Amino acid sequence: MDTGMVTECFRDKTILITGSTGFLGKLLLEKILRVQPDVKKIYLLVRAPDAASAEQRIICQVLGKDLFNTLREKHGLSGFQELIKEKIVSLAGDVGTRDFGLDSSRMEDLCEEIDIIIHGAATTSFYERYDVALATNALGAQYGCEFAKKCPNLKLLLHVSTAFVAGTQEGLLLEKALQMGEALRPGYHLDIEAELQLVEKVKTELTADKSGSSDQYVKTTMKELGLKSFDDTNLTRLREEVKMVSNDGNLFNFDPKSMDWHQYLLNIHVPAVLKYGRKKKGSV
Repeated sequence: MDTGMVTECFRDKTILITGSTGFLGKLLLEKILRVQPDVKKIYLLVRAPDAASAEQRIICQVLGKDLFNTLREKHGLSGFQELIKEKIVSLAGDVGTRDFGLDSSRMEDLCEEIDIIIHGAATTSFYERYDVALATNALGAQYGCEFAKKCPNLKLLLHVSTAFVAGTQEGLLLEKALQMGEALRPGYHLDIEAELQLVEKVKTELTADKSGSSDQYVKTTMKELGLKSFDDTNLTRLREEVKMVSNDGNLFNFDPKSMDWHQYLLNIHVPAVLKYGRKKKGSV
């Protein structure tokens, strides 16, 4: 499918985009508005407590960026504002909840309108709260599919994932249907329900524990739970490859599973990155 055909797919269509405040989301929105001004309407779902907050977030974190200067120059400031007013609708919601957190009447009206869903919302932080990461990245995909099934006029559902889902595989990777919990890596299985139960169990214990009553304590505990799930498969593979094909194997002569990755990330890796970043910033 060439660029022209893709552009025509968006003509006179109503699109729902999640993840518009992210890097790819902003690029996608700007590109659609620039190459297909005849798009009917674009709904931008963002995490916010109400409609006014959602609109303000879109203005500050998306439309106000220099990325949209080309459109501002093309249409003029007033023309750009008219374009946004005509085409863009901010939605307050949350991909980590069913129906994206929308009330029933709003959801029903939206489902009738939507032609295309581009689901790109995700957290890419390696130090995210485990409950937040599960809700956004795992349940968010499930809820996106459930929402799509309620849209009678839907033409396309596009789910944007991260590069990490391909693991260490190289070359052209064709999509194939996977069963729940199945992974691309042979022999690997993720039981989402078990992970969700673990999160709820830990939260229940924190609630019962008086010392865990503060939000900060819960936040820290959830982040630590995520770090305990750190996967050292790639490090193990690297160690084996270095030992097999290089004379420098002695430089990597340790078992990755013997490392306390929690302490390493918190006390060595992250401080080193911050120190390097400050040094680079000061040298510019």
